Amino acid sequence: MAHADSKSQYSAAAHVPLIKSPSLRLPRLVELPPDVHPLPESVTPYFVYPFTLEPHIAMLESTRRKSIAAHAARREAYLRARDDEKERRKREALRCIAPGFDPMAPLVPMRTVSSQSSGAAAPDGGPHAPSKQRDIMDDLVDSLAAMESEN
Repeated sequence: MAHADSKSQYSAAAHVPLIKSPSLRLPRLVELPPDVHPLPESVTPYFVYPFTLEPHIAMLESTRRKSIAAHAARREAYLRARDDEKERRKREALRCIAPGFDPMAPLVPMRTVSSQSSGAAAPDGGPHAPSKQRDIMDDLVDSLAAMESEN
């Protein structure tokens, strides 16, 4: 009886028309235009390089490289000058604190002109006569002698 019921169950659907999806259709055939021709056996004749462009390109490239090198040199010179200026300012600031200071050399004391020494007579006899350059060791011996006489 189940077999008879199954026929009656689907009998109403047998009369419904089938709807086909548009994606199931076959595409139209491609029609080639009449002026299309296939590639030749060899394509090497198509690989022609116009060597007339070569000097122009080489000149542009060399000019570009020279320009880049000049800019790089100018930039390096500017950075070097800026660093030198910073270093010079730093040395000047340190010399204001400690005269004779040089970070690359040992500390050498330098005698500054004060109001007392400018009023004293120079060894030559004249008050404004230039004093002779003294050796660093002479200054050291004089300072040690002065310290010894104070004690």
